[in-house]
Amino acid sequence: MSDSTRDGGVSARKTARRWVAAAAVAVLLATGRGDAQPNAAAGHTDPLNLDPAVREAFESFYNLDYDGSLARFETILKAHPQEPMAYDYVLTVTVMRELYRQDLLDTTYYAHDSFLMTKRLVDIPAANRSRIEELTNSAINLCDQRIKANPNDKNAYFARGFAKGMHSAFLTLADHSFVAAARQGWSARNDSEQALKLHPEYADAKMAVGIQQFAVASLPRFVRILVGIAGVGGSKEKGLDLLRQSAAHGVVTSVESKTALSLFLRHDARYSEAITVQQELAKQYPRDFLFRLEVANLMKDSGNGPAAIALYKEVLADAQKKGFYAEPRLQLAWYGLADTQRGQNDVQDAANGFLEAAEQPNCSDWLRKRAALNAGEMLDLLHQRDRAVKEYQIAAAGGGDQTQADTAKKYLKAAYTGK
Repeated sequence: MSDSTRDGGVSARKTARRWVAAAAVAVLLATGRGDAQPNAAAGHTDPLNLDPAVREAFESFYNLDYDGSLARFETILKAHPQEPMAYDYVLTVTVMRELYRQDLLDTTYYAHDSFLMTKRLVDIPAANRSRIEELTNSAINLCDQRIKANPNDKNAYFARGFAKGMHSAFLTLADHSFVAAARQGWSARNDSEQALKLHPEYADAKMAVGIQQFAVASLPRFVRILVGIAGVGGSKEKGLDLLRQSAAHGVVTSVESKTALSLFLRHDARYSEAITVQQELAKQYPRDFLFRLEVANLMKDSGNGPAAIALYKEVLADAQKKGFYAEPRLQLAWYGLADTQRGQNDVQDAANGFLEAAEQPNCSDWLRKRAALNAGEMLDLLHQRDRAVKEYQIAAAGGGDQTQADTAKKYLKAAYTGK
């Protein structure tokens, strides 16, 4: 095999991983927020989605009150043990809560960084991992039984695809099981397409199809073969259109589809459109920490550093208001702010921001070491070598995440110079 062929294969694998990951993030951020329309026709969605108790539980979820939302959905599950959507609700919150607390729901890292190509340790407690598998299997088994009894049960197809999509995202981000995740994501698309065949007005089902259409269209044919989905079609514009339809008419996927739409527009550097979509979400849910953070992230990526800095500071200022955010991960905002300031050559403020990110009490080990490494680089540029060395030592420390260790050890030997 020639070097060029080998390099092409490696590049293709990296592309596959990035786009499987992007699709997974879209699923996670999307299925994490329902937005049922109160006047929606019951025939266009599972009736349970319109239950007032479900809407109340989702309201807690919109505000990232994962514990409160989970308690409500667990109560709903106990009351509806034969309803697959009830398992899907609990599954969604359980997965999202774990990944949020791992600092994995800031899309900046999926859009631009290569950490998805490395084996980052994601320490999911065994009990929670077991619960995720149990919920996924329970939802799928119930749907299988319903479909066997009634092959035209559109709600069962949708609920099964929902569970598979969420589990696919979990496999990607928690376990880096890209091939297994891609296959399960494709299966989720099949279920949603079947729901649409049975009921073309079932707008919720358009979200999963749209996500897969866009993601698959971004993969080279060789990569489709690599992940076992040869022959699968895809279209970026069709995917975006389906997401727009679901955003406009979905019963439990309106907000979800807007979130996925924003992510994919960002991947294609269509920042103006992505910002418009994200600003709508942030206006609708001003206490959703992630929505507010994403507007700032998009502004940064669009090249408008000063506006992004102002937005990050607004997010941090609101966090000082008692009870404004349910469970803010302030390290994400501090890191984004510092990264933007670094891009603006504001080295001192960037150093301070990275230090603030690393010092947040609920910061994950991965992000703490990442922030420490960046803080060390800024301190080296400020000729504060002793302080820089301390940060590199944190980033290079044994145990836990090791993705920053090699770079940190390099700068322990010789100061970072910006080159």
